[in-house]
Parts: sequence; C-alpha cells; structure tokens
Amino acid sequence: MMLPRSEHNNSGFTLIEILVVLVLIGLLAALAVLTMGGNSQQRELQNEVRELYLLMQTASDQAVLNNLELGLLFDDNGYRFVAFQDETNDWKASGERIFRTRTFPEWLVTTRFIESDAPRLASSEDKLRPDVVFFSSGETTPFELEFTVGSETDYVQTLASDGISPIEWRRPGEEGDDW
Repeated sequence: MMLPRSEHNNSGFTLIEILVVLVLIGLLAALAVLTMGGNSQQRELQNEVRELYLLMQTASDQAVLNNLELGLLFDDNGYRFVAFQDETNDWKASGERIFRTRTFPEWLVTTRFIESDAPRLASSEDKLRPDVVFFSSGETTPFELEFTVGSETDYVQTLASDGISPIEWRRPGEEGDDW
C-alpha cells in the first residue's frame, strides 16, 4: 500500500540550509585568520625580546667569567655588542658570533630609559659609548627598555635592571617594580 504524498518523510538538507552553514563556516574561518594575523606581530615581538633578554644574560655571564666589560649599543634599527679592550682603552665589536649585530623589524618600537650618569667606560677618543655596560663585577648600567608593536602601547614588553639585580623581563599583564 502506498502512502499519500503528503505523508512522505523528506530527509536531507535544503540548498538554503547548506549555503547558510557554508557562509557561517567561512565567516568563522575569516575571523580566525584575522585574529591570528594580529597576534603574529605580538608573538614576533615576544621572540625578539626573548632573544635580546637571553643575549643580555649571556653577555652578563661572559663578562663575569672572562673578567671583561661588554657593552650593548642601540641604534635606530637594532643593536650590537661591543667589548672593552684594556690594551687600547677602546670599545671594539665583539668577536664572538653570538654577539653579532642584529636588526629590529621595522614595526618594532623601542623606548630606552638609561641612566645617563652611570659609568660606561668611555673610549679614549670617546667615539663609542655603549648604552648598557655589563661589568666584570656582575653589575650593569641601570636601564629600562620598552618594546611595542608600532604605537600600540597596551602590549608592552620590558627589560630592566637597577644595575645590581639580575635583568628582569616583564610581559604584558605582569606587575613590576618601577625604578
């Protein structure tokens, strides 16, 4: 016996339902890509700061272990490490490969707060004065460095030291002592 047509059970999706689901999936995928794209610079900023932080710790350790003074010199595009030569009373580029010159990405903004009257071991001709000095005694020049993505000031990574304490890395959302 055949059922009348009105009592047939239609199972499946209509074309409209399928299109609505595809549009929603597309919107969610686009939102995920935009969200991850915005955070990629923040991740890259964190990687840049981490690299500098580890290099600064290494320079501080090397200064103590090798009984020499190492300096960190910043410019608009990046930074480099230099070593104080006792024989010539002059700062020269560090010969170690790990302390090679590095450049910042163009979107990275660095704000430096470095104590101006702290000792820095000026060269005999005063041509080169590092911004931060890692002394063989384990002390450093007091400093605070802030890193941001462009003008975005709500995501700030900070490296700082009072000159005696170890270098501190403060990430967004962490409270730290202000010097």
